[in-house]
Amino acid sequence: MREQPGRDGGAPHLPPSGPARRAALRRALAAYVLTDRRLQRGRGEVEVVEAALAGGATAVQLRGKGLPGRELCELAVRLTAVCARRGALCLVNDRLDVALAAGAHGVHLGQHDLPAAAARRLGPGLVVGVSAATVEEAAAAGADGADYLGVGSVFATATKADAGAPIGLAGLARVARASDLPTVAIGGVTAANAAATIAAGAAGVAVVSAVVAADDVAAAAAALVAAVGAALAATGRTRR
Repeated sequence: MREQPGRDGGAPHLPPSGPARRAALRRALAAYVLTDRRLQRGRGEVEVVEAALAGGATAVQLRGKGLPGRELCELAVRLTAVCARRGALCLVNDRLDVALAAGAHGVHLGQHDLPAAAARRLGPGLVVGVSAATVEEAAAAGADGADYLGVGSVFATATKADAGAPIGLAGLARVARASDLPTVAIGGVTAANAAATIAAGAAGVAVVSAVVAADDVAAAAAALVAAVGAALAATGRTRR
């Protein structure tokens, strides 16, 4: 049976605005996995996402650069349903139109994508994330109505060709201190260094190759979740 677009009630409840929404998002974005067909070793997005969620991933982002719009939308519909059944968030990279058409939970926008303010007007209920590498970019995203920041690249990464020079843990800490939005560390993050990003102020981590390129996706996700959970507990924060 074909999946239908729209929320089915299984996704985490998010208050409409304010500190309660930010608190809920900090929990929901603790272990955030991004798809990448080039790295998935021939495995489809649904297979990879189901395994990542089985390992405890709390959010998923569909990255489908170069995919035809129809295929991307169909994938987004399927992944949103899979995530909702697990109580996880499903976001679409770049494509607000696809996120809206598929009934995804949100969209993640880069610095050269549609402005967050426009996304907020067109999708008032969506979770809107924005990439930021500096305090100034973070402030602009907050003013535009973003819900969270994807901050990096924290470490060197070959996954994203245009990631720029790493900002390091110090750069991550500067952005996290300057913004009251949940901050997700991205770029070269693994289970081995996730704790350092949490200690620097990140609410969670976003990973690509560390999970989707692993031999055992579920086990890799579980290792990441465990590392993040232990780091949050060590800093007096928890996922719950």
